[in-house]
This record gives sequence, structure tokens and C-alpha cells, in this order.
Amino acid sequence: MELIKEPWPWFVAGPLIALVMFSLIYFDKTFGFSSNLRTLCSAAGAGSVSDFFHFDWKNQKWNLVFLVGAILGGWISYQFLMDTESVEITASVQQSLKDDLGFENAGDRYLPLEIFGPEAWTSVSGIGILILSGFLVGFGARYAGGCTSGHAITGLSNLQLPSLIAVIGFFIGGLLMTYFGLPLIF
Repeated sequence: MELIKEPWPWFVAGPLIALVMFSLIYFDKTFGFSSNLRTLCSAAGAGSVSDFFHFDWKNQKWNLVFLVGAILGGWISYQFLMDTESVEITASVQQSLKDDLGFENAGDRYLPLEIFGPEAWTSVSGIGILILSGFLVGFGARYAGGCTSGHAITGLSNLQLPSLIAVIGFFIGGLLMTYFGLPLIF
């Protein structure tokens, strides 16, 4: 029997996300991944350096378990649920990605080698982009008072106006990066 590799459909994944959200609301917890970095730094002793990290990180152990589960789930989905078929994009978009951004095999796979291949992880420019991107994402998450998952899933489900504003900002930033930043990088 051959394993069919495909992502979970929305009607399975969506209710599971809703179930997680109802559980978090019931147990008076909030969801977000940027808080895990603070918890990890606090557990490593950063509270002696900065008051921001001075809190009882043991109350956040559940969030660290959630982080490990998300990483493990990402690996499982990549290994067992990732569709190996080509990406269905139009010929004009494929040509544009090739001509404008240098993606040689646009449409052949979901994770293009120009971004996720071994050369991107071993080149000086690739490492530089990763470091700069990580800094910008970390700064943005702190400045916005949470990360994209925290605002988009927890904040919006709790009908918080600051989360709506943050999510709108995330989308605008993503669009600006897609249309103006990526052409500069590639």
C-alpha cells in the first residue's frame, strides 16, 4: 500500500485549530511562538541580565511542549504529507519567477532550492539573509507585542483590535517584501 502524500484538508485542520483555541481559552492560556524564545532565555538564566526575562518560566512549560510538538509536526508533515508533485502555477508566473527573480525550476516544487537548498544555508549571503531576517522578525514580534501566530490565531479569535491592526500590518509587510524586497535579494 502506497502512502498518499498530501496536506490535511481544511475541514480537518481548521476544526483542529479551533479545538486548540477553545482549549487555550478554557485553560486561560494564550498562544504564540515568540513567547517561547522569552521562556527559553529565561530558563537559560537571562533574567539575571534583563528584567524582561525575569519571570517564572516554569509556568510556561506547556508552551515549550507545544513548540516541540510544532517542530515535530512540521517534520512529520514534510516527510510524510508533503506532496511531491509540481506546484500548479501559470506559465506566465513561472516565466516571471525565472526571468525576474532567477528561480530556475519555478513550479517544480513547493520549497524552491534557491531559498531552501544547501547553497542558501552555506553561502555568506544566505547566512546574512537568515540573520537579518531573524533579527527583523524578532524585533517585529516584540514591537507588535506578539508574533503572527499569536495575533492571527489567539488575538483575532479573542476579537482584540490591536491584533487586527497587527495582522493587517503583517500582511502589508509581507506584500511589500514580496514585491520590493525579494527582487532586491534575488
